[in-house]
Amino acid sequence: MDTHNLTTISKFILTGFSDLLEVRYPLFVVFAVIYQVTLMGNGAILLVIGTEKKLHTPMYYFLANLALLDIFCPSTTVPKLLKNLLTKEQSISFVGCALQLFLLVALLGTEVFLLAVMSYDRYVAICFPLHYNLIMTKGLCVQLTTSTWAAGFLHCAVHTVFTFRLSFCKSNRVNQYYSDVPPVVALSCSSTYMAEMLILLVGGILAVSTFLITGISYTYIISTILKIRSAEGKHKAFSTCASHFLVVCLFYSTVLSNYVRPSSSHNSPARDRLISMMNVVITPMLNPIIYSLRNVEVKGAQRNVLCHKTCLCKDDNTHFAILLNWFHKKFWKYSYN
Repeated sequence: MDTHNLTTISKFILTGFSDLLEVRYPLFVVFAVIYQVTLMGNGAILLVIGTEKKLHTPMYYFLANLALLDIFCPSTTVPKLLKNLLTKEQSISFVGCALQLFLLVALLGTEVFLLAVMSYDRYVAICFPLHYNLIMTKGLCVQLTTSTWAAGFLHCAVHTVFTFRLSFCKSNRVNQYYSDVPPVVALSCSSTYMAEMLILLVGGILAVSTFLITGISYTYIISTILKIRSAEGKHKAFSTCASHFLVVCLFYSTVLSNYVRPSSSHNSPARDRLISMMNVVITPMLNPIIYSLRNVEVKGAQRNVLCHKTCLCKDDNTHFAILLNWFHKKFWKYSYN
C-alpha cells in the first residue's frame, strides 16, 4: 500500500446529523437548552453541597464528583456539535478528534468507577451503620476518588494510543456526531485486531468488575433493607440509596445499549443517534434532577440556599429603603431651610 495514502487524512467528518441539516436550527435550540439545563442542574448540586455543612459527608462528596463529571462529559461534545449545526461544517481535526475521544472515554470510564465507589459507600452506610464513620474516613474518600479519576484516564489512554496509531487511508467519515472508539477504529485500513482486543479485554474486565461491585453491593443492601422490621426504617434506608440506584440503572442501560449490541443492530442511524444522545447528553441532565427529586436532604438544602438568598435580597432592599428615606429627609430639610 502506498505510504502517501496512509497520511492523507488530516481531519474527520462527523456524519451523525448530516442527514438532518434542514432542521439544524431546531436541533441547535434543543441541544443548547439541554446543555444549559445540564450546567445549571449540576452547578446547583455543587453549590448546595459546597454551602451546606450538613452535606459535607462521604455520600455528597462523591455526588459532587459525579456532578463535575456530568458537567465535563457533555462539554466535550455539545459545544462542537452546536458549532457544526450553525456552520453546517461537520469536520473535526485529527488532533481534535483524538482529544475529544480521549476526554469523553476518560470521563465515562471515571463515572463507571465512581458509581461503583458510591455503591460501596451506600453498602457500608446501610449494612454497617455503626461503623460507617470509622470505615469511610476523609482520607479513604480522597483515595477512592483519586483512584477513580486516575483509573478512568489511564484506561482511556490505552484505547486512545492504540486507536490513533492505526493507519487511516480509506474514508474519513465518522458515523457519529462525536469521536468514539468503535466508529474511528472502523475507518482504519490497517489491522485493527489489537485495538479491538484491547476494547474487549481491558474494557470488558473493568466494566465487569465495576458492575459486579455495584451489583453485589446492592444485593447486600436490598437484603439488609428487607430484614428491617419497621416500615419507617425500611423507607429511611431505601431513601438513602434510591437516587443512586436510579442513576446506576440509567447509566448502565444507556452504556450497554450503546456499546454492547449485536452488529446487526447498527443498521439504524436514527436509533444509534438516540442511544448515543442518551448516554452522553441526556443522562448528565437527568442525574441532578433525580437527586433533587428523590433525595430529601438535597431538597432541604436547596430550599435553605434559596431562602438564604431571598433573605439577603430582602435585607438589601430594606437597607436600600432606609438609605433612600434618609436621603429623602435630608433633601427636604435642606430644601426647607
